[in-house]
Amino acid sequence: MVTVTDKAKDKIIQLRAKEGRTHENHIRVGVLGGGCSGLMYNLEFDSESMPTDMIFEDKGIKIVVDKKSILYLAGTVLDFSDGLNGKGFQFVNPNASRTCGCGESFAV
Repeated sequence: MVTVTDKAKDKIIQLRAKEGRTHENHIRVGVLGGGCSGLMYNLEFDSESMPTDMIFEDKGIKIVVDKKSILYLAGTVLDFSDGLNGKGFQFVNPNASRTCGCGESFAV
């Protein structure tokens, strides 16, 4: 399961409105190869889901994760920070054994 914090929820709703998207546009969270630690997070709005996708809902936000990525993302919390140490979405992933300094890539 992937969950969102209140800050992430608020930012997702704000971005949806800014981009003219509707509630039907869910958040797709995935993992791609690359980055300085080996794997990178991918986060985007999407309006379609595949039969093999895992679908979660937390705080009214629908989150879709492909079958391969859920192996790396189970238990992950999506947060948002606008502080001085970094601005943007952050992944709190209990499966990551190592993350890069920017927090955009990880290893298991």
